[in-house]
Amino acid sequence: MTSSPSPTETVVLGGGCFWCTEAVFDRVQGVVDVESGYCNGQMVNPSYEQVCTGRTGHAEVVKVEFDPAVISLREILEIFFVVHDPTTLNRQGNDAGTQYRSGIYVTSDAQKQVAQDVIREIEASKTYGSPIVTEVAPLANYTAAEAYHQDYFLNNPNQGYCAFVVGPKVEKFQKTFASRVKG
Repeated sequence: MTSSPSPTETVVLGGGCFWCTEAVFDRVQGVVDVESGYCNGQMVNPSYEQVCTGRTGHAEVVKVEFDPAVISLREILEIFFVVHDPTTLNRQGNDAGTQYRSGIYVTSDAQKQVAQDVIREIEASKTYGSPIVTEVAPLANYTAAEAYHQDYFLNNPNQGYCAFVVGPKVEKFQKTFASRVKG
């Protein structure tokens, strides 16, 4: 008798450039799939170039599918808050614009509650010197990014942005959450 796989859950996260966020979550134990995309904008099926103008209202995001029997949403969000700066509005490092906003795009009231609880706890701990500006909103108008954006860091590790921006975020995850790194 074979057992059926555990049901998975999906949450969509905006942590600046999706190349960074995808590269981290690709390495998280319990994450089944990560897809770069765009969400919560006005245009249907926007292109990368359109999103980069800042006029579509979309955020660059990753859709994270995970096995809640292996890793909880709370743990996913704890990683998320360590590997990006949730205190800068519409910016991550040198990447500026509404498409780089910090966001948690939820698919249920339960996810919304977990996200709000984690944010409240982080704010109460005074981990950051500034308030968290991460938006928590229902997922809307999601579009997968173009094929060349998928697994970008994996396919382009020596590209300048990957070497100097993405790589350090991956290293930070691997050091901070060593027990959560895929084997």
